[in-house]
Amino acid sequence: MKYSLRFTGTIAVVMIILTACGDKKPPQQQAPPPVAIAVYDVQPENATYYDEYPGTITPLNEVDIRPQVSGYITGIYFKDGQHVTKGMKLYSIDQQQYRAGVDQQIANLNVAKSNLAKAQQDADRYAELASKDAIARQTLEHAQADLQSAKMEVAAAQAAVRNVTSTLRYSTITSPLTGTIGISQVKLGAAVAPGQSILNTVSSDNPMAVDFAVDEKEINHFIQLQAKGKGKNDSTFRIVLPDGTVYPEAGYISFIDRAVNPQTGTIKARLVFKNDKKMLKPGMTCNVRVKNNVGAEKILIPYKAVTEQMGEFFVYVINADSASQRKITLGNRVNEKVIVNDGLQPNEQIATEGIQKLKEGTKVKVGEARSTTVTANNSTQK
Repeated sequence: MKYSLRFTGTIAVVMIILTACGDKKPPQQQAPPPVAIAVYDVQPENATYYDEYPGTITPLNEVDIRPQVSGYITGIYFKDGQHVTKGMKLYSIDQQQYRAGVDQQIANLNVAKSNLAKAQQDADRYAELASKDAIARQTLEHAQADLQSAKMEVAAAQAAVRNVTSTLRYSTITSPLTGTIGISQVKLGAAVAPGQSILNTVSSDNPMAVDFAVDEKEINHFIQLQAKGKGKNDSTFRIVLPDGTVYPEAGYISFIDRAVNPQTGTIKARLVFKNDKKMLKPGMTCNVRVKNNVGAEKILIPYKAVTEQMGEFFVYVINADSASQRKITLGNRVNEKVIVNDGLQPNEQIATEGIQKLKEGTKVKVGEARSTTVTANNSTQK
Protein backbone atom coordinates (compact mmCIF):
# COMPACT_ATOMS: atom_id res chain seq x y z
CA MET A 1 0.00 0.00 0.00
CA LYS A 2 2.87 2.32 0.88
CA TYR A 3 4.65 1.68 -2.43
CA SER A 4 1.47 2.21 -4.38
CA LEU A 5 0.98 5.67 -2.87
CA ARG A 6 4.58 6.62 -3.74
CA PHE A 7 4.14 5.51 -7.34
CA THR A 8 0.91 7.43 -7.69
CA GLY A 9 2.56 10.55 -6.31
CA THR A 10 5.47 10.28 -8.70
CA ILE A 11 3.13 10.03 -11.66
CA ALA A 12 1.26 13.10 -10.48
CA VAL A 13 4.49 15.12 -10.25
CA VAL A 14 5.55 14.04 -13.73
CA MET A 15 2.18 15.00 -15.17
CA ILE A 16 2.39 18.43 -13.57
CA ILE A 17 5.84 19.00 -15.05
CA LEU A 18 4.74 17.89 -18.51
CA THR A 19 1.69 20.09 -18.33
CA ALA A 20 3.80 23.06 -17.34
CA CYS A 21 6.26 22.43 -20.20
CA GLY A 22 3.41 22.04 -22.67
CA ASP A 23 2.11 25.47 -21.81
CA LYS A 24 5.43 27.15 -22.94
CA LYS A 25 5.75 28.21 -26.62
CA PRO A 26 9.07 27.62 -28.47
CA PRO A 27 11.18 30.84 -28.68
CA GLN A 28 11.10 32.56 -32.07
CA GLN A 29 14.47 32.60 -34.04
CA GLN A 30 15.83 36.14 -34.20
CA ALA A 31 17.25 37.57 -37.50
CA PRO A 32 21.07 38.04 -37.49
CA PRO A 33 22.24 41.62 -37.15
CA PRO A 34 23.32 43.37 -40.36
CA VAL A 35 26.99 42.99 -41.31
CA ALA A 36 29.02 46.17 -40.96
CA ILE A 37 30.88 46.89 -44.19
CA ALA A 38 32.79 49.64 -45.96
CA VAL A 39 31.82 50.48 -49.51
CA TYR A 40 33.44 52.05 -52.54
CA ASP A 41 31.67 54.39 -54.98
CA VAL A 42 32.33 53.14 -58.50
CA GLN A 43 33.37 55.97 -60.83
CA PRO A 44 35.36 56.18 -64.09
CA GLU A 45 38.96 57.25 -63.50
CA ASN A 46 42.03 58.12 -65.54
CA ALA A 47 43.54 54.69 -66.22
CA THR A 48 47.01 55.72 -67.33
CA TYR A 49 49.33 52.84 -66.45
CA TYR A 50 52.42 50.96 -67.59
CA ASP A 51 52.63 47.39 -68.82
CA GLU A 52 55.92 45.77 -67.75
CA TYR A 53 58.05 43.25 -69.61
CA PRO A 54 61.37 41.68 -68.57
CA GLY A 55 64.15 42.93 -70.82
CA THR A 56 67.89 42.57 -71.44
CA ILE A 57 70.27 45.42 -72.24
CA THR A 58 72.44 44.72 -75.27
CA PRO A 59 74.78 46.77 -77.46
CA LEU A 60 73.64 47.76 -80.93
CA ASN A 61 76.96 46.47 -82.28
CA GLU A 62 79.45 44.03 -80.77
CA VAL A 63 82.54 42.46 -82.31
CA ASP A 64 84.84 39.73 -81.01
CA ILE A 65 88.53 40.48 -81.67
CA ARG A 66 90.25 37.39 -83.07
CA PRO A 67 93.76 36.93 -84.52
CA GLN A 68 93.99 36.34 -88.27
CA VAL A 69 97.71 35.45 -88.26
CA SER A 70 99.94 33.39 -86.00
CA GLY A 71 102.62 34.77 -83.75
CA TYR A 72 103.44 36.23 -80.36
CA ILE A 73 101.69 39.28 -78.90
CA THR A 74 104.28 42.07 -78.91
CA GLY A 75 102.09 45.02 -77.96
CA ILE A 76 98.85 45.90 -76.14
CA TYR A 77 97.85 49.52 -76.66
CA PHE A 78 94.77 50.04 -74.47
CA LYS A 79 93.57 49.71 -70.89
CA ASP A 80 90.88 47.22 -69.98
CA GLY A 81 87.43 48.84 -70.13
CA GLN A 82 88.74 51.82 -72.07
CA HIS A 83 86.66 53.75 -74.59
CA VAL A 84 88.16 53.11 -78.02
CA THR A 85 87.53 54.60 -81.44
CA LYS A 86 87.27 52.92 -84.82
CA GLY A 87 90.72 52.24 -86.28
CA MET A 88 92.53 52.60 -82.95
CA LYS A 89 95.51 50.23 -82.57
CA LEU A 90 94.76 47.48 -80.04
CA TYR A 91 97.28 44.62 -80.43
CA SER A 92 100.41 43.88 -82.43
CA ILE A 93 101.71 40.42 -83.33
CA ASP A 94 105.40 39.74 -84.07
CA GLN A 95 105.93 41.12 -87.59
CA GLN A 96 109.49 39.99 -88.42
CA GLN A 97 108.55 36.96 -90.50
CA TYR A 98 105.77 38.85 -92.27
CA ARG A 99 108.02 41.80 -93.15
CA ALA A 100 110.58 39.35 -94.54
CA GLY A 101 107.86 37.75 -96.65
CA VAL A 102 106.86 41.16 -98.01
CA ASP A 103 110.46 41.98 -98.92
CA GLN A 104 110.88 38.66 -100.68
CA GLN A 105 107.71 39.04 -102.74
CA ILE A 106 108.63 42.60 -103.70
CA ALA A 107 111.98 41.30 -104.97
CA ASN A 108 110.20 38.60 -106.97
CA LEU A 109 107.95 41.26 -108.45
CA ASN A 110 110.93 43.34 -109.51
CA VAL A 111 112.48 40.30 -111.24
CA ALA A 112 109.20 39.61 -113.02
CA LYS A 113 109.00 43.23 -114.18
CA SER A 114 112.59 43.02 -115.52
CA ASN A 115 111.75 39.86 -117.46
CA LEU A 116 108.64 41.57 -118.80
CA ALA A 117 110.70 44.51 -120.06
CA LYS A 118 113.14 42.15 -121.85
CA ALA A 119 110.27 40.15 -123.37
CA GLN A 120 108.63 43.38 -124.53
CA GLN A 121 111.82 44.49 -126.26
CA ASP A 122 112.26 41.13 -127.99
CA ALA A 123 108.68 41.11 -129.17
CA ASP A 124 108.95 44.65 -130.54
CA ARG A 125 112.22 43.90 -132.36
CA TYR A 126 110.93 40.67 -133.90
CA ALA A 127 107.73 42.38 -134.96
CA GLU A 128 109.77 44.98 -136.88
CA LEU A 129 111.92 42.30 -138.50
CA ALA A 130 108.88 40.21 -139.39
CA SER A 131 107.35 43.23 -141.15
CA LYS A 132 110.42 43.19 -143.47
CA ASP A 133 110.31 39.38 -143.87
CA ALA A 134 113.73 39.25 -142.22
CA ILE A 135 112.79 36.43 -139.79
CA ALA A 136 110.57 33.43 -139.75
CA ARG A 137 106.96 33.98 -138.62
CA GLN A 138 107.42 31.31 -135.93
CA THR A 139 110.17 33.34 -134.22
CA LEU A 140 107.80 36.31 -133.84
CA GLU A 141 105.06 34.09 -132.41
CA HIS A 142 107.44 32.65 -129.81
CA ALA A 143 108.54 36.15 -128.79
CA GLN A 144 104.90 37.24 -128.39
CA ALA A 145 104.15 34.11 -126.32
CA ASP A 146 107.13 34.89 -124.07
CA LEU A 147 105.77 38.44 -123.65
CA GLN A 148 102.38 37.17 -122.52
CA SER A 149 104.04 34.74 -120.12
CA ALA A 150 106.11 37.58 -118.64
CA LYS A 151 102.99 39.69 -118.15
CA MET A 152 101.27 36.86 -116.25
CA GLU A 153 104.35 36.37 -114.08
CA VAL A 154 104.21 40.07 -113.14
CA ALA A 155 100.50 39.75 -112.30
CA ALA A 156 101.21 36.70 -110.13
CA ALA A 157 104.04 38.50 -108.37
CA GLN A 158 101.80 41.51 -107.71
CA ALA A 159 99.13 39.22 -106.21
CA ALA A 160 101.76 37.62 -103.97
CA VAL A 161 102.83 41.07 -102.77
CA ARG A 162 99.23 41.98 -101.96
CA ASN A 163 98.81 38.72 -100.07
CA VAL A 164 101.86 39.12 -97.83
CA THR A 165 101.09 42.80 -97.36
CA SER A 166 97.63 41.86 -96.06
CA THR A 167 99.20 39.31 -93.74
CA LEU A 168 101.56 41.98 -92.44
CA ARG A 169 98.63 44.34 -91.97
CA TYR A 170 96.71 41.66 -90.02
CA SER A 171 99.59 41.51 -87.54
CA THR A 172 98.41 44.90 -86.30
CA ILE A 173 94.89 44.62 -84.85
CA THR A 174 92.74 47.76 -84.77
CA SER A 175 89.30 48.45 -83.32
CA PRO A 176 86.51 47.72 -85.82
CA LEU A 177 84.14 50.22 -84.18
CA THR A 178 83.83 52.98 -81.61
CA GLY A 179 82.79 51.76 -78.17
CA THR A 180 84.09 50.13 -75.01
CA ILE A 181 86.67 47.34 -75.00
CA GLY A 182 86.60 44.58 -72.42
CA ILE A 183 89.26 42.80 -70.40
CA SER A 184 92.10 41.42 -72.54
CA GLN A 185 92.12 37.63 -72.72
CA VAL A 186 95.86 37.50 -73.57
CA LYS A 187 99.02 39.02 -72.15
CA LEU A 188 102.25 40.22 -73.75
CA GLY A 189 104.24 37.32 -75.17
CA ALA A 190 101.26 35.01 -75.54
CA ALA A 191 101.20 32.87 -78.69
CA VAL A 192 98.06 33.29 -80.76
CA ALA A 193 96.75 31.72 -83.95
CA PRO A 194 93.66 31.97 -86.14
CA GLY A 195 90.71 29.95 -84.88
CA GLN A 196 91.74 30.11 -81.24
CA SER A 197 89.88 31.90 -78.45
CA ILE A 198 89.06 35.56 -78.83
CA LEU A 199 91.51 38.24 -77.72
CA ASN A 200 88.88 40.71 -76.57
CA THR A 201 85.42 42.13 -77.30
CA VAL A 202 84.48 45.64 -78.38
CA SER A 203 80.88 46.82 -78.13
CA SER A 204 79.16 50.08 -78.91
CA ASP A 205 77.97 51.88 -75.78
CA ASN A 206 75.89 54.86 -76.90
CA PRO A 207 73.08 54.37 -77.68
CA MET A 208 72.17 51.00 -76.15
CA ALA A 209 69.40 48.56 -77.02
CA VAL A 210 66.91 46.74 -74.80
CA ASP A 211 65.42 43.49 -76.12
CA PHE A 212 62.18 42.05 -74.73
CA ALA A 213 59.53 39.52 -75.78
CA VAL A 214 56.05 40.60 -76.86
CA ASP A 215 53.08 38.25 -76.94
CA GLU A 216 51.79 37.66 -80.46
CA LYS A 217 48.41 39.11 -79.43
CA GLU A 218 50.10 42.48 -78.84
CA ILE A 219 51.99 42.71 -82.13
CA ASN A 220 49.49 45.08 -83.74
CA HIS A 221 49.64 47.41 -80.73
CA PHE A 222 53.44 47.59 -80.89
CA ILE A 223 53.40 48.11 -84.66
CA GLN A 224 51.21 51.15 -84.02
CA LEU A 225 53.65 52.40 -81.38
CA GLN A 226 56.52 51.90 -83.82
CA ALA A 227 54.67 53.82 -86.55
CA LYS A 228 54.12 56.64 -84.08
CA GLY A 229 57.89 57.08 -83.93
CA LYS A 230 59.84 58.94 -81.30
CA GLY A 231 58.50 62.33 -80.34
CA LYS A 232 60.00 65.03 -78.20
CA ASN A 233 59.42 64.40 -74.49
CA ASP A 234 57.72 61.09 -75.34
CA SER A 235 57.66 58.83 -72.28
CA THR A 236 55.89 55.81 -73.76
CA PHE A 237 58.91 53.56 -73.16
CA ARG A 238 60.87 53.54 -69.92
CA ILE A 239 63.07 50.98 -68.19
CA VAL A 240 63.52 50.13 -64.52
CA LEU A 241 67.09 49.19 -63.62
CA PRO A 242 68.01 46.24 -61.36
CA ASP A 243 68.26 48.51 -58.30
CA GLY A 244 64.67 49.66 -58.82
CA THR A 245 65.44 53.12 -60.18
CA VAL A 246 63.73 54.38 -63.31
CA TYR A 247 66.21 55.22 -66.07
CA PRO A 248 65.95 58.96 -66.77
CA GLU A 249 65.96 58.70 -70.58
CA ALA A 250 62.96 57.57 -72.62
CA GLY A 251 63.42 55.12 -75.48
CA TYR A 252 61.81 54.30 -78.81
CA ILE A 253 61.14 51.14 -80.82
CA SER A 254 64.02 50.34 -83.17
CA PHE A 255 62.50 47.23 -84.76
CA ILE A 256 60.16 44.29 -84.27
CA ASP A 257 61.60 40.94 -85.29
CA ARG A 258 60.59 39.33 -88.56
CA ALA A 259 58.94 36.19 -87.09
CA VAL A 260 57.11 34.85 -84.04
CA ASN A 261 58.76 32.08 -82.04
CA PRO A 262 56.32 29.17 -82.49
CA GLN A 263 57.39 27.57 -79.21
CA THR A 264 56.71 30.59 -77.01
CA GLY A 265 54.20 32.52 -79.12
CA THR A 266 56.24 35.70 -78.67
CA ILE A 267 58.20 38.03 -80.93
CA LYS A 268 61.29 40.04 -80.02
CA ALA A 269 61.10 43.82 -79.97
CA ARG A 270 64.05 46.19 -79.51
CA LEU A 271 64.10 49.61 -77.89
CA VAL A 272 66.92 52.15 -78.16
CA PHE A 273 68.03 54.44 -75.30
CA LYS A 274 70.66 57.12 -75.03
CA ASN A 275 73.55 56.15 -72.77
CA ASP A 276 75.56 59.34 -72.34
CA LYS A 277 76.45 58.55 -68.71
CA LYS A 278 77.28 54.89 -69.47
CA MET A 279 74.74 53.65 -66.90
CA LEU A 280 73.56 50.86 -69.21
CA LYS A 281 75.89 47.87 -69.55
CA PRO A 282 75.54 44.88 -71.88
CA GLY A 283 73.86 41.91 -70.23
CA MET A 284 72.03 43.89 -67.55
CA THR A 285 68.44 42.88 -66.85
CA CYS A 286 65.68 45.44 -66.55
CA ASN A 287 61.93 45.86 -66.69
CA VAL A 288 60.53 47.59 -69.74
CA ARG A 289 57.63 49.93 -68.98
CA VAL A 290 55.23 50.65 -71.83
CA LYS A 291 52.68 53.38 -71.16
CA ASN A 292 49.21 52.18 -72.05
CA ASN A 293 45.72 53.71 -72.39
CA VAL A 294 46.96 57.24 -71.85
CA GLY A 295 44.09 59.49 -70.74
CA ALA A 296 41.43 56.74 -71.06
CA GLU A 297 38.54 56.68 -68.59
CA LYS A 298 38.11 53.23 -67.08
CA ILE A 299 36.25 51.68 -64.17
CA LEU A 300 38.79 50.95 -61.44
CA ILE A 301 38.03 49.38 -58.08
CA PRO A 302 40.18 48.30 -55.11
CA TYR A 303 41.53 44.84 -55.77
CA LYS A 304 40.69 43.80 -52.21
CA ALA A 305 36.99 44.05 -53.12
CA VAL A 306 37.35 41.18 -55.60
CA THR A 307 36.74 37.54 -54.70
CA GLU A 308 37.73 34.63 -56.92
CA GLN A 309 35.78 31.40 -57.34
CA MET A 310 36.85 28.69 -59.78
CA GLY A 311 38.80 31.14 -61.92
CA GLU A 312 35.96 33.68 -62.06
CA PHE A 313 35.87 37.02 -60.30
CA PHE A 314 33.06 38.57 -58.27
CA VAL A 315 32.22 41.63 -56.18
CA TYR A 316 29.37 42.35 -53.79
CA VAL A 317 27.17 45.16 -55.05
CA ILE A 318 25.17 47.00 -52.39
CA ASN A 319 21.48 47.53 -53.15
CA ALA A 320 19.68 49.47 -50.40
CA ASP A 321 20.54 47.47 -47.26
CA SER A 322 21.53 44.12 -48.80
CA ALA A 323 24.48 42.68 -50.72
CA SER A 324 24.27 40.95 -54.10
CA GLN A 325 27.11 38.99 -55.64
CA ARG A 326 27.96 39.95 -59.24
CA LYS A 327 30.40 38.47 -61.76
CA ILE A 328 32.89 40.90 -63.34
CA THR A 329 35.57 40.80 -66.01
CA LEU A 330 38.95 42.17 -64.95
CA GLY A 331 41.58 44.02 -66.93
CA ASN A 332 45.08 45.08 -65.89
CA ARG A 333 46.15 45.31 -62.29
CA VAL A 334 47.15 48.87 -61.35
CA ASN A 335 48.91 48.69 -57.99
CA GLU A 336 46.16 48.47 -55.33
CA LYS A 337 43.43 48.76 -57.95
CA VAL A 338 42.27 46.77 -60.94
CA ILE A 339 40.48 47.74 -64.16
CA VAL A 340 36.96 46.32 -64.60
CA ASN A 341 36.18 45.70 -68.25
CA ASP A 342 32.63 44.48 -67.71
CA GLY A 343 30.11 43.97 -64.90
CA LEU A 344 29.97 47.33 -63.14
CA GLN A 345 28.45 50.69 -63.92
CA PRO A 346 29.31 54.17 -62.60
CA ASN A 347 27.65 55.27 -59.34
CA GLU A 348 27.20 51.73 -58.05
CA GLN A 349 28.55 50.79 -54.62
CA ILE A 350 30.60 47.70 -53.83
CA ALA A 351 31.74 46.26 -50.54
CA THR A 352 35.44 46.61 -49.76
CA GLU A 353 35.60 45.49 -46.11
CA GLY A 354 33.71 42.74 -44.35
CA ILE A 355 33.17 40.83 -47.59
CA GLN A 356 34.26 37.57 -45.97
CA LYS A 357 30.99 37.63 -44.00
CA LEU A 358 28.78 38.30 -47.01
CA LYS A 359 26.68 36.05 -49.17
CA GLU A 360 23.80 36.63 -51.55
CA GLY A 361 21.11 38.74 -49.88
CA THR A 362 23.01 39.44 -46.65
CA LYS A 363 21.71 42.49 -44.81
CA VAL A 364 24.43 45.08 -44.40
CA LYS A 365 25.16 48.22 -42.48
CA VAL A 366 26.99 50.59 -44.77
CA GLY A 367 29.84 52.69 -43.47
CA GLU A 368 31.46 55.67 -45.14
CA ALA A 369 31.99 55.33 -48.90
CA ARG A 370 35.54 55.63 -50.16
CA SER A 371 36.93 56.67 -53.53
CA THR A 372 40.52 57.38 -54.61
CA THR A 373 42.26 58.40 -57.83
CA VAL A 374 44.81 56.34 -59.71
CA THR A 375 48.18 57.95 -60.43
CA ALA A 376 49.94 57.72 -63.79
CA ASN A 377 53.01 55.89 -62.50
CA ASN A 378 51.36 52.56 -61.77
CA SER A 379 52.46 49.48 -63.64
CA THR A 380 51.41 45.94 -64.35
CA GLN A 381 53.82 43.03 -64.89
CA LYS A 382 53.60 40.95 -68.04
